[in-house]
Amino acid sequence: MTKHRLEAFSDGVIAILITIMVLGLTVPHGAEVGDLWPLRYVFISYVLSFTYLAIYWNNHHHMLYVVDRVTGGVMWANMHLLFWLSLIPFATGWMGENDFAATPTAVYGVVLLMAGVAYTILQRAILRSQGEGSLLAQALGRDLKGKASMILYAIAIPMAFVQPWVAYGIYVLVALMWIIPDRRIERAVAARESRGGRDAG
Repeated sequence: MTKHRLEAFSDGVIAILITIMVLGLTVPHGAEVGDLWPLRYVFISYVLSFTYLAIYWNNHHHMLYVVDRVTGGVMWANMHLLFWLSLIPFATGWMGENDFAATPTAVYGVVLLMAGVAYTILQRAILRSQGEGSLLAQALGRDLKGKASMILYAIAIPMAFVQPWVAYGIYVLVALMWIIPDRRIERAVAARESRGGRDAG
């Protein structure tokens, strides 16, 4: 089975999720700049969630670039990831509409944590189908950044009940860690192409 249908479906779902979040932005009842101020929490949460969805789209694209075929297990793991990503608009709206209250901010972190876990499961499913000697396996290595992200989410969730803005800061920190598409895969692809060029020569 080829990967193109999986990519197209995933792209479509992520595009719809971004659209849902945009439609959730409330138009202010007024024409002054100051009328935007009551919407500040909604907008801040939207920016962060848009960034996270963009990160997942970019890294999902990079990961599938080195995949030759997909199995049933990979397809279900991908659906599992999309399930948790589909909850981001809900968690975003709840957190923003309630001015970063403790429980919505913690729930937002749970959604991010579970999306991260789901992405890891998808990686593992692909590795099983591709083999331990695959290009993806070489690129991921020990995946320290992925493990660090899980730890930070686990810290942020209980922290939301102590100081929600600290939890939000941790969510921003993790996003900044991933804002640049996964360079490990880019380097592995470049190395393979370089070896291929030398072999051809």
